[in-house]
Amino acid sequence: MTPMKEDYLKIIFELGGANKLVSNKQIAISLDIAAGSVTEMVNKMVDEKLVTHKPYSGVQLTKTGTRYAEELVRKHRIWETFLINVLHFDLPDVHREAEQLEHVTSDKMINHLDDFLGHPKRCPHGGIIPDKDGHYEKDHDKLLMDAKDGEEVVVNRFIDNHDLLTLLGDIKLDLGDRLKIISHDPFEGSVVAQNLTDKKQLTIGYKTAHYVFVK
Repeated sequence: MTPMKEDYLKIIFELGGANKLVSNKQIAISLDIAAGSVTEMVNKMVDEKLVTHKPYSGVQLTKTGTRYAEELVRKHRIWETFLINVLHFDLPDVHREAEQLEHVTSDKMINHLDDFLGHPKRCPHGGIIPDKDGHYEKDHDKLLMDAKDGEEVVVNRFIDNHDLLTLLGDIKLDLGDRLKIISHDPFEGSVVAQNLTDKKQLTIGYKTAHYVFVK
């Protein structure tokens, strides 16, 4: 399986695609690629029975696709946890390292690493980590973009992206922060919110608001 196809499996899984339909638009925004490229790859994945596709609605992982995605996510996020907790990497820098390590790591190795770390349930950016039997806590969160004006939400996780994590560090938006949604810009699509943790007001861009999950 190509690295690009693995990236698709991981992002569809991260967007909730093991349990619900994920739109091509969401995939394109999350991977920062053209919509046409997503359509082409989705068609290939349908042929390989990794996803099912419902026209005009989106894609969902098959049992086979889910199993592949769980294995990839498990290895990737355990390495991220090790790099942060043990080697003290900066959060924005761990994704690229983990991306390389996951492809050369055996099941035996990752199970030993999981034991060493004490079986973490979530990675440093909040993503779930399946255990060796494929069990994990299901997320029931939503994109920050989909939060309603006036709603109070808690930041639950971020999509694993270097530039995003750097930006969030700069604006000091962290896991567990409570936000009150003030408004959605009808033209730019940005979200204005007050961080109830430090009482500061934030303007969160359209793309960023598709990378942050809240509950």
